[in-house]
Amino acid sequence: MILPETETYRLISPRVNQGDHRGRFVKYFSADSAEEVIPMVESFYSTSAKGVIRGMHFQSGEYAQAKLVTCVYGEILDVIVDLRKDQPTYGEVFSTVLSSENANCLYIPVGFAHGFKTLSEHATVLYHCTAAYSAQHEGGVHLDSLGFDWGGIDADLLSVRDKSFLPLETFKSPF
Repeated sequence: MILPETETYRLISPRVNQGDHRGRFVKYFSADSAEEVIPMVESFYSTSAKGVIRGMHFQSGEYAQAKLVTCVYGEILDVIVDLRKDQPTYGEVFSTVLSSENANCLYIPVGFAHGFKTLSEHATVLYHCTAAYSAQHEGGVHLDSLGFDWGGIDADLLSVRDKSFLPLETFKSPF
């Protein structure tokens, strides 16, 4: 089932078999119900400690990616920002909580930057991407320039790369 559907991003509630004392089974992706995210080319996962913020990342050019993101362990605050300069929604932010408990997924189209903050002690985030990773086509915007309340930012938990991104006000979008 798709929750708040827009013409761009989608929050998806997958089919969850509630399981038994052994655990549960979640079918979080099906090509039959999510044609817009096909073809997936690469999958990644990251692990993060509480308070870590990763973002706001994107790829552009021939390596521009759409992503399907979910949190398979723990809980994160997932955040996207529209970087499509010709759209009335340019610079607008959407956020949602993704967790192993709610099993929701977020489909992020090309033209959006993505990031998240770990809310639980540890979290594992799984990404399916429509294009291969390319360091030369990677970019980002500074996460503290979005006008978004992250609930506190611990600068010691940010990567050097994430700290180096330009603020949205001076960023030149490739989209």
